[in-house]
Amino acid sequence: MTDPITVLVADDHPLFRKGLRALLQTIPGVEVVGEAADGNEAIRLAENLRPRLVLLDLRMPGCDGLTAIRRLTAQDTSRRILVVTMFADDDSVFAALRAGALGYVLKDTEDEEMTRAILAVANGEAIYSPAVATRIMAFFTDRSAKPFPTLTTSERNVLQLVARGLPNDAIATRLGLSGKTVRNYVSNVFGKLHVASRAEAIVRARDAGIG
Repeated sequence: MTDPITVLVADDHPLFRKGLRALLQTIPGVEVVGEAADGNEAIRLAENLRPRLVLLDLRMPGCDGLTAIRRLTAQDTSRRILVVTMFADDDSVFAALRAGALGYVLKDTEDEEMTRAILAVANGEAIYSPAVATRIMAFFTDRSAKPFPTLTTSERNVLQLVARGLPNDAIATRLGLSGKTVRNYVSNVFGKLHVASRAEAIVRARDAGIG
């Protein structure tokens, strides 16, 4: 007898978790072993329950989805992560894949496609929603694509100087901006890059060839 596919659902919206659990219960060979309402809870439950597959939103309180993905895969390198989210922007998609997610689907995916994605990722296959797959293909066919395309020109200029190690006051002087404006731009950059600190932003920027 084949072992069941054990699944942990991590999402901060109770109604969505309920709907996902209802779908999972209709799939033969799948067993829901737990639910988490935030990233920290997902990490804690995964360590205790040892699920084979984690369905994870990217935006959750307590611990962001990207950090959770890294920690979940570090716990168990055989664990599969399927991101289930509303966000299909390039930064979110590629950050999740770099963090260790094997699949990426959107929350409005039809039940049949969601089921196929769950089973595929549980069995080690990479799978993406059509909209996400299109973005991935476009990225790799356009090698000249700029990193972090959601950044405005001003935000990109600020990131370049952050990546060179300049503090905010020096950036303000260099760009002829007020300190408050630079702080706002830096905050926007952190949000779009899904980072929590200047050091993380510098790493992301330099990995992308900026700075």
